[in-house]
Amino acid sequence: MIHFSQYRKIYALISLLVILSGIYSLIRFGLRPSIDFTGGALVEYAYQNSFSHEEVITAEASKIQLEVFSVQLTNNNTVIIRLNPTSQEKVTELKNNLAQATGQDITEVRFETVGPTLGRELLIKTFYAILLAIAAILLYIAWSFKNITYGISAIGALLHDLLVLIGTFSILGHFLHVEVDALFVTAVLTTLSFSVHDTIVVFHRIREINKITPYKNLTQITDIALSETMVRSVNNSITIIFMLLSLVILGGETIRWFAFALLVGVITGTYSSPFVAVPILLFLSKFRGGNKV
Repeated sequence: MIHFSQYRKIYALISLLVILSGIYSLIRFGLRPSIDFTGGALVEYAYQNSFSHEEVITAEASKIQLEVFSVQLTNNNTVIIRLNPTSQEKVTELKNNLAQATGQDITEVRFETVGPTLGRELLIKTFYAILLAIAAILLYIAWSFKNITYGISAIGALLHDLLVLIGTFSILGHFLHVEVDALFVTAVLTTLSFSVHDTIVVFHRIREINKITPYKNLTQITDIALSETMVRSVNNSITIIFMLLSLVILGGETIRWFAFALLVGVITGTYSSPFVAVPILLFLSKFRGGNKV
C-alpha cells in the first residue's frame, strides 16, 4: 500500500500553481475567441515559397483597414486568415498586395463570410446548463453515497479540471494565438464528464473498503482505495492519451487544438480524481469532526 495521503500538501501546491497561473492569464489576457464567437471573414491563400506569414499579412491587411484575428498555416502550402467582416474586393486587394510584397504568385483558395455561430444568448444558456449539471451531479453523488461530502469533493475536482483547461487555453491564446471555438466548448463538457466518472470509481472503492474494514480510519481507507484503483485509472487514461496524442501530432489543423483540449482534460481529470477529490474528502470529513464517511 502506498501512503498517498502523506503528500496532500504537495498535491495542493501543484494544483495551486497551475490554477493561479491560469487565473492570472484569464484576468490579464482573457481567452482568444474564434470566428465562431465573433463572426467575420475566413480567407485561404495558396503560396509557392514560405515567407514571414503573420508579420507580412498583418502589415498588408492594416494598409487597407482589415483586422487580422489569426493566421494559420496548413500542410498544403496554404495559409488561413481570419478577418473582420469584409468584401470580395478587399480580399482580392489583400491578395494582390501580398503577391507584390512577397514577390510570388498568391492564389485565393476560398473566401467565406460567417456570422457568430455561438451568440450571447446561447452562451448564457450554456452557462446555466453547466450550473444545472453541476448541481445535478452534486445531488446525485450525495444521494448515491448517502453523504453530501462525496458530492462536494467531486464538484471540487470538477471545478479544478475546468479551471486548468480554461487557464491553459488562455495562456496558449496569448503566447501562441490559439483560439477557442465551438469545439473547445465540446472539449470542456467532455472533460467535466470524464472527471466525474473517474472520481466516482475511486469513491465507490472507498465506500466498499469502509464497509469491509470499519475499524480503519479514513486516511488508511483512502490510501488502500487509491493503491487498488491507481493502476486501473492510469492504464485506462493512457489508452485515451495515446489516441489523442496521435490526433494532436498527425491530425489536421481543424481538430488539432480540439484534440489538445481533450488531452489536457484527460490528464488533469486523471490527476484530480486521486489527488484533488480525495484530499478534499479527507479535509471535509475531518472538518465535520469525524474520521469516517
